[in-house]
Amino acid sequence: MTRIGVLALQGDVREHAAILEACGAAAVPVRRPRELEGLDGIVIPGGESTTIDKLLRAFDLFEPLRQAIADGLPAFGSCAGMILLADRITGGTADQQTLGGLDVTVRRNAFGRQVDSFETDLVVDGVPDSQDDPVHAVFIRAPWVEEVGPRVQVLARVESGAAAGRIVAVRERDVLATSFHPELTGDQRLHRLFVSIVESR
Repeated sequence: MTRIGVLALQGDVREHAAILEACGAAAVPVRRPRELEGLDGIVIPGGESTTIDKLLRAFDLFEPLRQAIADGLPAFGSCAGMILLADRITGGTADQQTLGGLDVTVRRNAFGRQVDSFETDLVVDGVPDSQDDPVHAVFIRAPWVEEVGPRVQVLARVESGAAAGRIVAVRERDVLATSFHPELTGDQRLHRLFVSIVESR
């Protein structure tokens, strides 16, 4: 069975794990470096990116996870997970570090504060039927992608409102990231996409 870790330091750990299990993968909570062993992929959930960064370092997990992703471990980040997978951040704290893996620049809290959280429907490239059955996306203090490198595929943009055109889902090789929280809606399609990425390796 495909074994996909869920970084279990903060955030929507149980929600991601439940969807991965529903998609036929074994979800493995990851809090220590040794728990990276034998994984086929990893999910970095939403939460608070600066807090997760500090906890990664406190648990001596930052460098092993960064290296695993650099060595090709497939990764999927939602919201704070997108920030942590970005090679570059704007709007972060002075000491904030990222794991990297995506050649993008992400703006932290780009859509505003908690009170500015919103929901919308998106067409997401690579997600079956999203033209006719859009992905319902929940944005909570979410980032957006300001710049992408030449190998990064833009999967989705906000389609209307003040943020129309902003990039909110990307993929580079086996690394996938969304500004929004697919684990909160019950729609399994983005997790199924990630599981298929992992299984195709």
